[in-house]
Amino acid sequence: MKRILLLIIVVCAALKANAQIPMGGGSSIVGKISGRVIDSLTKKPVDYATVSLFRSGATTPMNGVLTDGNGNFQLNGIKTGKYKITISFIGYPARTFDPVETTAAKPDNNMGTILLKPSATALKEVQIVGQQALVENKIDKIVYNAEKDVTSTGGNATDVLQKVPLVSVDMNGNVAIRGDQNVRVLINGKPSGATSASLSDVLKTIPADQIKNIEVVTSPSAKYDAEGSGGIINIITKTKNASGISGSVSGGVGTRQNNGNINLNYNKNRFNLSANIGGNLTWPQTMTTDFEQTINTPATANKAAVNQLNKNFLSSETKRHGVRGTITAGYEFNGFNSINSTLALNDGGFNTNGGGNYNITDFINPAKSLAYIGINSNRNKFSGFDWNLDYTHKFKKEGHEITFSGQWSHSIIKTDYNNLFQGLPNTGKGAPQPSQAGNNDGKNDEYTLQGDYVLPINKTLKLEAGGKTIQRRINSDYNIYSVDSLGNNPIIDPLNSNLYNYKQNVYAGYGVFTITLPKSYSVLAGFRYENTKIAGDPQTPYASGANQQELKPFDASYNTYIPSLTIQKVIGSNTFKLSYSKRIQRPSLQVLNPFINRSNIQAQSVGNPNLAPEVSQTVELNYNTFIKSSVLNFSVYYKRTNDLIEGLAQPITDYIQTGAKIDTVIGTRTIQRNAALNNSWGASFFGSVTPFKPLTVRASVNVFTYNPTVYSEFANFINPDAIKTQYMYTMFGSATLNLPKNIIFEAFGFMNSPRRTIQGSSPSFGIYAFGIKKQFMNKKASLGFNTVQPFAVNKSFNQNISSPGFSQISKTQFPFQSFGITFSYSFGKISFKPANPTQKKKGVNNDDQIQGGDQQGGGMGGGNGGR
Repeated sequence: MKRILLLIIVVCAALKANAQIPMGGGSSIVGKISGRVIDSLTKKPVDYATVSLFRSGATTPMNGVLTDGNGNFQLNGIKTGKYKITISFIGYPARTFDPVETTAAKPDNNMGTILLKPSATALKEVQIVGQQALVENKIDKIVYNAEKDVTSTGGNATDVLQKVPLVSVDMNGNVAIRGDQNVRVLINGKPSGATSASLSDVLKTIPADQIKNIEVVTSPSAKYDAEGSGGIINIITKTKNASGISGSVSGGVGTRQNNGNINLNYNKNRFNLSANIGGNLTWPQTMTTDFEQTINTPATANKAAVNQLNKNFLSSETKRHGVRGTITAGYEFNGFNSINSTLALNDGGFNTNGGGNYNITDFINPAKSLAYIGINSNRNKFSGFDWNLDYTHKFKKEGHEITFSGQWSHSIIKTDYNNLFQGLPNTGKGAPQPSQAGNNDGKNDEYTLQGDYVLPINKTLKLEAGGKTIQRRINSDYNIYSVDSLGNNPIIDPLNSNLYNYKQNVYAGYGVFTITLPKSYSVLAGFRYENTKIAGDPQTPYASGANQQELKPFDASYNTYIPSLTIQKVIGSNTFKLSYSKRIQRPSLQVLNPFINRSNIQAQSVGNPNLAPEVSQTVELNYNTFIKSSVLNFSVYYKRTNDLIEGLAQPITDYIQTGAKIDTVIGTRTIQRNAALNNSWGASFFGSVTPFKPLTVRASVNVFTYNPTVYSEFANFINPDAIKTQYMYTMFGSATLNLPKNIIFEAFGFMNSPRRTIQGSSPSFGIYAFGIKKQFMNKKASLGFNTVQPFAVNKSFNQNISSPGFSQISKTQFPFQSFGITFSYSFGKISFKPANPTQKKKGVNNDDQIQGGDQQGGGMGGGNGGR
């Protein structure tokens, strides 16, 4: 805490010093000149038009910019005075405005909409197209422009992520890049405490209508946090970069889920304010699971032989809801200093009710065979907020700036459940599957301070440097009660209850150089250092005794050195890129907590405080080309991961004691291990092709290997197939057809192969969908229809896990078929206020932490809390 207070004092002193120093010489008042350029006939934006700035009456330009994809431009750092603005583009006569004046009272001059009229000789030849591609490949990332996606309307963030190149999402909402689930998901360039606690649940609460685009960074440079071996996904939400008052309403109603979103924006001079609220509500969805577990272990000196079959048939109904709202305000004091703050609130949860038949067949002692009934209910709720504050100071030199950022993320997860079992002898009194009631209250506070500095040294060399600290404080209170078969008469169970405190402190610094060389070569080289300190403090809320889990505190500290290097060569429309990156994946509380979770006595789990972080090194060769309207991208890569973290299950014999009665329970316990070294080769492709004008076809394929070298101490855990090289893949394809009268049709589908582990595989997953949308009122309003899996109500998911002594198979049916109607409407009379293209890159950016096997809300105290 002393370090945080010291850093706050230093930041405040720097802010005060900046406020006292006049910027730019002469008058300290500076402003900007902005506007929007559109074609006078087509009313479409003119992108890449040249905007030149002169002194009024002069002939030599002082500065200039190009318009963006929406025809917008902005000239910053303009001192008060009279200027001349000239706008030119091929096929259009240049337009000149003189004088364009800024004053101390009004330092900003918004020229509004500027019309360019095509020349008479170019009217038939020149066509201005302002349409943004659905997928863009940039120097350091892939961008998926979700707002151009017809079939995403009415869905949520999970539905959108399923279509992003190189990204895959499984049936539980777990996100992966190129098959690696160690992915950090950011929202507008910043982490969210909510996603840290329950990523898959939070993604389901973000309506697709809120999302502008999604960025995928597969080889992050040293300026990014070292964590996230799979890469980084940044979800950018929509904002209106326009002066005045504007807004939009959108949503969808369907057979599977319902969504709504409201967006309001106000921009005046240098002040902007926006508010957004969106929500998601699903209809009840029924899932069925067939579970079969076989345990067959020989007798040893200390243990009798086991030959047992556990078979369960379970059915459950789930209802889900979620709301997310944001308020953002920003003010530009002048052309050099600006401040921005965002408060994001989230609230959501899901309720599950179900039950089924349980059967235990003991082949050695048939008298111990059992058949009984289970009734289950689960109430999950998560809520919290993220508040951040960013201050940016720009120096007189173009691109020279410093940013100070701070963020406080607070999240709470609450879980209450009842597992009741009927038809057992001595039910609730030492039975092989005792009835339980439980509640888990988890709290996560995350404090981040960060500073970033950018200095263009000259035309060929740019320096980026910075530092940050992340302070995490997590508390989990997990109480378990023994109850009767009706859920009454609760008695605290000290063996399975758990109170746990965890903290993690990260201190980091980085430096990155961007070097532009002759012959269209460029180099991005960087280095990052991080120090991590972690400590776990299990508390004992009850009197210690024979039934109490005796958990000891633990702590660890380690240093990480992260180099990165990218070399790029541009030849015409072809770009070649060779990159090297090193990443780590710190184990979080879910996989460190040594508490044994017995909520399912036959499939237990436990964390491992001795885990080391995974360390991954990746070398990638990438080729990108533009052929007329088509974009093609190819990559080959090699990835080496040391200390691969996987949960390894093994057969156990456990004992349940109530009073003088002791019952034996046969099952498995999954323990987190640094189990192997994995060498993976892969190749990926994505492309966008327009065979003829109304039709665009897109495809993405990623194929990679899983070939672990298992450490010798875990040789007895191996599934025989694990020692073979396994091939995995993700595939996606879509087509968009622009029909007359503003009608758009789209179809898409994807398929992910089973995900391999040392002990087996998780289910494969694929979906197909169709959508059609009609736009009205000059594209301000739309009405559409979407359908997912129209010809099949349910999808099947099969999982297989095995090693010497046991095998486990589960078969799940889950409904994905849906039909829905979507709508949207934008309103407001506005004039242009240009966006700052670097704004979303500023501020806190925590790229963080392995979240356990399924990235869901389990694990704070025995599996049900947040990080």
